[in-house]
Amino acid sequence: MQNTIKSLANGLKNKEFSSVELTTDYLNFINKSDLNAFITITDELAISQAKAADQNIANNSFNILTGMPYAHKDIFCTKGVKTSAGSKMLDNFISPYNATVSDKLDNSGAVMLGKTNLDEFAMGSSNENSYYGAVKNPWNLNKTPGGSSGGSAAAVAGELSVFATGTDTGGSIRQPSSLCGITGIKPTYGLVSRYGMIAYASSFDQAGVMTKTAEDSAILLNLIAGFDEKDSTSVNRNNEDYLKTINDSIQGLTIGLPKEFFSDGLDDKVANKIMLAVKEFESMGLKVKDISLPHSNYAIPSYYIIASCECSSNLLRLDGVRYGHRCQDPKDLQDLYLRSRSEGFGDEVKRRIMVGTYALSAGYYDAYYLKAQKARRLISDDFQKAFQSVDVIMGPVSPTTAFDLASIHDSASMYLSDIYTLSVNLAGLPAMSVPAGFSQNLPVGLQLIGNHWSEAKLLNIAHKFQEQTNFHNQTPAKI
Repeated sequence: MQNTIKSLANGLKNKEFSSVELTTDYLNFINKSDLNAFITITDELAISQAKAADQNIANNSFNILTGMPYAHKDIFCTKGVKTSAGSKMLDNFISPYNATVSDKLDNSGAVMLGKTNLDEFAMGSSNENSYYGAVKNPWNLNKTPGGSSGGSAAAVAGELSVFATGTDTGGSIRQPSSLCGITGIKPTYGLVSRYGMIAYASSFDQAGVMTKTAEDSAILLNLIAGFDEKDSTSVNRNNEDYLKTINDSIQGLTIGLPKEFFSDGLDDKVANKIMLAVKEFESMGLKVKDISLPHSNYAIPSYYIIASCECSSNLLRLDGVRYGHRCQDPKDLQDLYLRSRSEGFGDEVKRRIMVGTYALSAGYYDAYYLKAQKARRLISDDFQKAFQSVDVIMGPVSPTTAFDLASIHDSASMYLSDIYTLSVNLAGLPAMSVPAGFSQNLPVGLQLIGNHWSEAKLLNIAHKFQEQTNFHNQTPAKI
């Protein structure tokens, strides 16, 4: 059985070990690891936080996350600690403030082990676009962990942290969770504050968590979810207790299987594992219904046009003037902009900035951006129609298991790895990846998609599945 938040919290509470001991063990694992999962290891801060947690536990002033070591995706601002977004552009950026998610974790007494590696500005599906080098998959060091939250996924799967934060713009929590064999949840857009989360595409980006179990995800979502007046995209609604219904019966619920998710591009072995998981749900009393999401084929072009437009706008602020990378000895202002941005951004980021700038330019806005937004609405409407007759939609997260590092050399082919995840972000829906088996010793993730604000139902369904299966308890050999 793996170490979970619940089991480790009981150990801390019962004085079986201290947070300092636990934190020291994890720091030792990280420093010996070859996964390249971390950009920054915050040894001194972690021990300081662990000592404070032990004092609070001794004073009987603690909660379930007090003293719990975790890994923080390096796209969340952390006061006094480098926040790089995986880019040379921000390699020297020490954030003067905390993201709201960072604040909530600090206030809970959790212990930050360090900041995890990611595709630059969260743009990528393999974690090979990082300025700090590729992350390796704990199940096979020659394979990708997925992206952009590959460092976080590898840290949890490789047992370098108890849990990790992630962000999901087009599948960046679910896809690496699937390829690394862990549980990851992308909440409804607006449920978790985006304040202090370095923006890629503002109408898509959403913070979430990566854990070993659905129960751990529920514990963390209880902490990080909620309205934030500092975030204009945060939705003001009553907070839910995601643990309250996690043990409810799921008998009688209806599963929707979209025919578009089981097309020619899906690896046969992955499809087989997904259908075995669906049969397991059937044995638990759920009904299965075939459905269609007819406009999902437009997800890739729609997403990459809109997201590139938003990234073009968001990254304008990184110009070499106020913070971040600045070229040496600029001749004039134009040279400062040109060389600072050329030197600071990687190839994939430059590519998306150029695509977005082109699509927003005069004469092309209607032909590309506006048309993509119309397709986005059609995709969202497809989901709403489907949820009139089903409770949850299931399918694969990724068309394949983890692929070889440096095996995909063109962006178009890489984008295809997001084919089953992008439509969820276009519609702003919640979705999860849940371990569902192995193909050739590599994990396969089952995707659960719910209607808006149905996180509690998704976590309930995932938890019940994990009570009946053991895939989430499997761990790779120590790296």
